[in-house]
Amino acid sequence: MGFTNTAVIAQSLHGIAFPADRTKLIEHARRNQADQDVVDVLQRMPDTRYTSMADVFKGVGEAKE
Repeated sequence: MGFTNTAVIAQSLHGIAFPADRTKLIEHARRNQADQDVVDVLQRMPDTRYTSMADVFKGVGEAKE
């Protein structure tokens, strides 16, 4: 996996409505033409309900561990 920072992830998820589960995050990122690295990180995140971008960033941190 390449380096994917939170700014790139936030840009890929721009306009998403929370709450969102992992599947909704991935679908939204793909609609925003996110890089495959972003999609890969989102796919490795815990399958839970995210209520804010801060929750997403926490999930990203868990996915990168």
